[in-house]
Amino acid sequence: NKIVATVKTLKLKHVVLTSVDRDDLADGGAGIWALTIKAIRTDCPGTTIETLIPDFGGISMHLEKVLLEKPEIISHNLETVRRLTPDVRSASNYERSLEVIRQIAAYGIVAKSGIMVGLGEKPGEVLQLMDDLRAVNCSILTIGQYLQPSKHHLPVIEYITPEQFDVYRQVGLER
Repeated sequence: NKIVATVKTLKLKHVVLTSVDRDDLADGGAGIWALTIKAIRTDCPGTTIETLIPDFGGISMHLEKVLLEKPEIISHNLETVRRLTPDVRSASNYERSLEVIRQIAAYGIVAKSGIMVGLGEKPGEVLQLMDDLRAVNCSILTIGQYLQPSKHHLPVIEYITPEQFDVYRQVGLER
């Protein structure tokens, strides 16, 4: 496994695993995730593992394959606020993503999510998203500025000020 070889060669203490969605596989790639985590655990003891997973179509038995390998952190990104989800994540569902995060936390694994701002969301919607994540016991939230990767992607509606990011940080810490 090239990933395990890389972790060993670089003597990584913490590794973050991510991938493109594997809709071409019956389990959405959950089996590959589980095998990769298990291989790192076996060959690189002491290396902590964080995964950034898809929602596996909301199929719990696929998510469970990853949960059973117990990475220290499992992240599943909401990407944006509820109102903008259909435009930003056409193949995903806000409620389904919250349920994935709820299942991660319920399994006793640190649940993490991330969003992009600057897509036209209102500050109150970001605060509601924080409340939604806390309601499903998400422990970590990252917030980053959306940058349009190409002219074929959604445009940036607003560049969020450092002051607004600080407000989000303060509110997030309070929650």
